[in-house]
Amino acid sequence: MKAFRLSGRFRMARDWTPFSKEVAAKDEAAAREKVMSLLGSHHGVARKYITIAKVEEVPKDEIEDQAVRYALEAKA
Repeated sequence: MKAFRLSGRFRMARDWTPFSKEVAAKDEAAAREKVMSLLGSHHGVARKYITIAKVEEVPKDEIEDQAVRYALEAKA
């Protein structure tokens, strides 16, 4: 598994809200799917209102989210 940081924006009410999220996934496609799922379930946003602008792989020493760090260490 790898750590990815995704950023973009999603529509909340009438405004577009920026986001940046770190997730642990096996590849970029899985990371995109995970973020779409998380934003949809937490904020009730339809996928057509989520725009992912940037996906970057994050080295293990630069991971900010503790849950992602733990997930990667548990799989190692």
